[in-house]
Amino acid sequence: MASLALWVGCLGAALAAVHPVRGFLPDLQFSLQGAGGAVTQQAFAGKVVLMFFGYASCPDICPTTMAQLAQVTEALGPKAEQVRILFVSVDPHRDTPDVLQAYVDQFDRHAIGLTGTESAIAALARRYRVAYQIEKPESNAPDAPYEVAHSRGIYAFDQQGKAVWLASDGESQEDLLAAIRPMLH
Repeated sequence: MASLALWVGCLGAALAAVHPVRGFLPDLQFSLQGAGGAVTQQAFAGKVVLMFFGYASCPDICPTTMAQLAQVTEALGPKAEQVRILFVSVDPHRDTPDVLQAYVDQFDRHAIGLTGTESAIAALARRYRVAYQIEKPESNAPDAPYEVAHSRGIYAFDQQGKAVWLASDGESQEDLLAAIRPMLH
């Protein structure tokens, strides 16, 4: 279970792997906001879901992971229609549903940006053992900069919403494809 808490900066190449989590993580369940309004797990019934937690202004981890997931779905060809990438923001203060969707659209048409209230994000993060921290801004100005730290990992759920595996965001495209392909029809 220690592999489930892949903390930013602590992930070495030796830990990069796809870990089976069936029976260890709960089913896909959430109620968040997307660009079109309220979104729940029911919107993805019958799809393989790849869920990643991050934030739109992330300078390195999030864009790299989103690009990696886009490459994976592209490599799936027509079977990519069976997959959805959910990018869940841990920074609901800056990431509106429209900002998130514009962000994920830069990478992949199968991606959906999701956000919610602080309590909804915190509850979902606890559900999947995601660690994150938002640094308090140095001033009270509305546009005061602040840092966000978050754990890393790609969560895969099957067409019934069952957690199947967790991969590091540094996993190879080949290994991710090998883990996804058996989940597709």
